[in-house]
Amino acid sequence: MKNSFPKAPHILTRRSFLRRSACAGLGASAISNTLLDLRLINSAMAANSVSGYKALVCLFLSGGNDANNWIVPTDTTTFDAYTAIRGNLALPKASLLPLWSDAGGTTAYTDAAGQTYGFHPSCPNLQTLFKEDKLAVMFNVGTLVRPTTRAQYLSNTKFYTPPQLFSHSDQVTQWQTSVPDAPPTTGWGGRVADLLDATANPSSSLSMSVSINGANTFQVGNLVSQYQVSTTGAVTATGDMMSGSSARMRTMKSILGLTDSNLQRTAFADVVKNAIAVGDLLNTAIGPTASDAFWTVPFPNTTLGNQLKMVARMIHARGDGSAPVANKFNMNRQIFFCGVGGYDTHTSQVLVSGTDQPTNANGAHYKLLDEVSRCMFAFQRAMEQLGVSNNVTTFTASDFSRTLPTNSQGSDHGWGSHHLIMGGAVKGGQTYGKLPTFAINGPDDTGLGRWIPTIAVDQFSATLAKWFGLDTSSISSVFPNLSRFSSSDIGFML
Repeated sequence: MKNSFPKAPHILTRRSFLRRSACAGLGASAISNTLLDLRLINSAMAANSVSGYKALVCLFLSGGNDANNWIVPTDTTTFDAYTAIRGNLALPKASLLPLWSDAGGTTAYTDAAGQTYGFHPSCPNLQTLFKEDKLAVMFNVGTLVRPTTRAQYLSNTKFYTPPQLFSHSDQVTQWQTSVPDAPPTTGWGGRVADLLDATANPSSSLSMSVSINGANTFQVGNLVSQYQVSTTGAVTATGDMMSGSSARMRTMKSILGLTDSNLQRTAFADVVKNAIAVGDLLNTAIGPTASDAFWTVPFPNTTLGNQLKMVARMIHARGDGSAPVANKFNMNRQIFFCGVGGYDTHTSQVLVSGTDQPTNANGAHYKLLDEVSRCMFAFQRAMEQLGVSNNVTTFTASDFSRTLPTNSQGSDHGWGSHHLIMGGAVKGGQTYGKLPTFAINGPDDTGLGRWIPTIAVDQFSATLAKWFGLDTSSISSVFPNLSRFSSSDIGFML
């Protein structure tokens, strides 16, 4: 197949390099972590032309969320098996929040196998979103090299098992790259941005990839750099550095005013000037949405709440032709990354004043899921307020789930996990995939109550990427292992 390259400025010229570099602001960027992949660059222009606005929001639950208690089967047989194995981690059946199949909340949702489910008692807002068909549940998804049975896993061959399977750092990397059997180079979000940025955002003043939780692997790309902002906005060169006649100010002006023949110095000056301009533009554009009074449902004043509020403020300023902001970004596609920690619940998962009552709000996991539930609800209501509910899809991710058996105070590292997808374009009010068989040494267990995934991260992520605007050939470039699995689209997006 003949390789073809686009006309400037879509190739990686000095000008386009500087423009993308500026998006890194004055803080850390992903440039130093990226490796050149010529195959991706050659195929990057195969993406379909895009129209309208869409955004993906990744919500990473760092540490490994115990999804076994996030959504729990409530049919008698499966719940009894859950209770027997979970021990002191088991949630009382009466405390679970039923999944409803109707807006009135009178008919229990049942899946194809006839099973019913309930959310963790701290998640009434997620229950509401599920009832409104704006939230879906994906069962037992995880990092897979290829489809794997229990017998194949026990054969202990690299052909079937991702390396360093139960390691936090390795599983985070494999989730975010979606290439578990190769050294990490780029994240799948970064590869999507590389493919679509030139077509979707030809005149943008901001990177397609924005992180409100620092540097991450998910958004590492070859062409598009992460732009990192705080929960209050861009960190720009202000204060003593940019005021008065201080030595630092004189030095900065000297650098920015360089016009000599030294290309490296000139390029650096261009990057710094562009970074300052982008930061100032961003902070001006998001100014009108700073107050809680702007939002019909205020965001919780928590780590995650403040991150999602910043995402909402930037979406308000997107500038796709409909955003009511004077200084806007001219964005048609955006990818955001948020994250919150604390999910490595080996201990104190349900410890409550010396008792084992997991419904009590003092339990560590209760507090974590309560925050997620309230923050996701506020964000969804914000998208509805802005009129972009059908254009913004939020999804959760995590290192892994945790063991179904208790270790007496919490749970240990697992593998397959359950996740949520939220937004107006989601086929909500449904569950997807197959719940594991709750049996130690059963068909879905590695041997310690760690579920062997039945859906690959590749499939989960490819379904999101397809909705976002990638065609079949582009998706295969982003997810090189996808052809090993039976389906590239799980079906949870409209």
